[in-house]
Amino acid sequence: MPNTSTRHRPLLAVTMGDAAGIGPEVIVKALASPVVWRACRPIVIGSVPVLLRETRRLSSSLTVTPLQDNHGWKPVIRRGRIPVFDPLKTPLGRVRAGQPARCPGAASVEFIQTAVQWAMTGRVSGMVTAPINKESLHLAGYPYPGHTELLADLTGTRRVGMMLMGGPLKILFVTTHLALRDVPGALTTQRVFQAIRLAHRAMKDYFKIPKPRIGVAALNPHAGEHGLFGNEEQDCIAPAVRLARRARIQASAPLPADTLFGAAVRGAYHVVVAMYHDQGLIPLKTVAFGRCVNLTVGLPIIRTSVDHGTAYDIVGKGKADPQSLVEAIKLASQLSTTRLRNIS
Repeated sequence: MPNTSTRHRPLLAVTMGDAAGIGPEVIVKALASPVVWRACRPIVIGSVPVLLRETRRLSSSLTVTPLQDNHGWKPVIRRGRIPVFDPLKTPLGRVRAGQPARCPGAASVEFIQTAVQWAMTGRVSGMVTAPINKESLHLAGYPYPGHTELLADLTGTRRVGMMLMGGPLKILFVTTHLALRDVPGALTTQRVFQAIRLAHRAMKDYFKIPKPRIGVAALNPHAGEHGLFGNEEQDCIAPAVRLARRARIQASAPLPADTLFGAAVRGAYHVVVAMYHDQGLIPLKTVAFGRCVNLTVGLPIIRTSVDHGTAYDIVGKGKADPQSLVEAIKLASQLSTTRLRNIS
């Protein structure tokens, strides 16, 4: 567990995400939790006016404390406050709640860029991200399918993976935000192998498991039944497993998803490699809804995130659950503390 003395709690950048979504609400609620402050010293990178309005709307007792771009703000980061660094040259005005738009999309990217710069230079120990809206990103001129690809570009990283975890499950995805009809064509031996290797590396580097057991999901029912229900298992998934085993990675043969996840829940595997988004997220959210965390593996920095989107349908209703953000902050704190101990 992280050292709970104030001096040793890691500094974490928490990006506000899309101002039109539930990011501001879950941040205000999460930073009211003593659990967060026992784990770290959070700095929100976001819009001061938006967060001021959100604290008033929620009748929060927290005080929004604007921070300047210097090192004099460290002593004011303490419980009871929402320390906010606002990198926007022009303050973000009111946005239409629950609606994608260019301005909040552009602002969310600037928050992320600032957090990455701080993490890359060691100014903070890691970053935690509230949700962004992909349509707003595109309207702002950033054609990324999500955080993961944007972070890879900003850090100059070639191979990254999205790992989601909650309860007894950890799942790394070969493909993520892709139409289901496009998944089979996107699966290649090298792409599946890289996902298996990233899962293996994450278990060793982040979770200190010396010999991780990796369950590899098949794409088709009954793992294709020797080609009767599809050839992806034979053509690319099984060859990827053979490459992994040659690299001394303990990877299973392609296993039917309807039994693999149950086996993982019972402890047969440390991590599962899923072929597509819903294949992994349905079982994960069934066992750990609201408590899941997204960890980007392969980056030179620590980045965790909530397991949900901007939830436009409940913006402004006070219904947003901050637990996933609390769990993401706790995980980033644990991982950054472990990294600091290893360095020292």
